[in-house]
Amino acid sequence: MEVINTSGRRKTAVARLYMKPGKGSVTVNKKDANAYFTTSVLQYKINQPFMLTETAGQYDVQVNVDGGGITGQAEAVRLAISKALIEVNPEWKPTLKQVGLTTRDPRMVERKKFGQKKARKKTQFSKR
Repeated sequence: MEVINTSGRRKTAVARLYMKPGKGSVTVNKKDANAYFTTSVLQYKINQPFMLTETAGQYDVQVNVDGGGITGQAEAVRLAISKALIEVNPEWKPTLKQVGLTTRDPRMVERKKFGQKKARKKTQFSKR
């Protein structure tokens, strides 16, 4: 198996992933994944596809992430890992799809409109 190249997106975060067989090291922006994603919730999100397919420690992953916040980046990496694992073995798709790891979350921040304070907040109406 050669290097698998996939991408994942969430909000404005974009993750470009390179996966190959190895010892299970996950590198995000040239740092260890646990150093980049400091909270345990974010570390769980990244390892979730590996735990569901029981492939933890079998693949080396190198990810370049930019844009968005830390949570959006973690979820973008999770989607990219899921796509790469499906490329390795298509039989894992139902288990990943059942948990919702194959769908790209389309929710984005709504833009601010002119004449308003925020996207939906308006100035107070004055009758007189």
